[in-house]
Amino acid sequence: MLYGITWLPLPVIRALGAGVGRLIVLAAPKRAKVARRNIALCFPELSDAEREKIVNENVRRTGMALFETAMGWWWPTWRVKKHFVVEGYEHVEQALQRGHGVFGMAIHNMNLEFACRGLGYTHPSIAFYRKHNNPLVDYLQYHGRNRSNKYMIHKRNAKALLAALDDKELCLYLPDQDYGRVQSIFVPFGGVSDAATTTATMMFIRRTEATPLLISSQFTDKGYKVKFYPPLEQDLRDMDNETALTYLNQEIIGLIEEQPESYLWMHKRFKTRPQADMPSYYQ
Repeated sequence: MLYGITWLPLPVIRALGAGVGRLIVLAAPKRAKVARRNIALCFPELSDAEREKIVNENVRRTGMALFETAMGWWWPTWRVKKHFVVEGYEHVEQALQRGHGVFGMAIHNMNLEFACRGLGYTHPSIAFYRKHNNPLVDYLQYHGRNRSNKYMIHKRNAKALLAALDDKELCLYLPDQDYGRVQSIFVPFGGVSDAATTTATMMFIRRTEATPLLISSQFTDKGYKVKFYPPLEQDLRDMDNETALTYLNQEIIGLIEEQPESYLWMHKRFKTRPQADMPSYYQ
């Protein structure tokens, strides 16, 4: 069914995605509550009406993410290229010309699955990969992602990602979610002063000469784009973990603010608290 739907015109798929988003809210209302809570925590300066507008649009994007995943797996090359652009690729080229790999730090926008496929036609990349528990889905997502990219690295194989960066590859990594207390510190993320933030990001930056670049995937009127940002103004290697990750989270929030309705708000971003007995943000 998903494969068949991907052959429909994109405006029709987007309309179906909006409908699926509404069904998701009906079937799993707690997810919408999580999104509403995350947005309120991150953007306390917004009015209730402004936050609710983001939530409603986020529901639509969540439904569309199902179809964007299928599009990333199955759309033919010509159709991906028709609806996809890359912005800021000169920053990747400049890093490669200096003889460096690129440590691409992407944010969890919900069209990321399709964006990875599209990016591969400008520059085939290497990315961390979480194996799916279902063997069939695992096969589909692994081979779907690799249709335009080089290969995937299991998320626990840090040595392989370090080796790829040393080989001057473009590697993709997602530093913006709650990965638990192990190898995390608690620094600000938006309006939350104690968000669990992985220190693995700094390990990859310090142990290679790769250029760190931030990346976001965004929807456009005609399709999608991947946006590479200029190198960070401050050198993270010269900072301690707390200072560096506080600064990085501020930059990530800036990326999210460009298109907040696209972000993965239905994930419990602030689930892990500094102390296990502290009350949950989601009670």
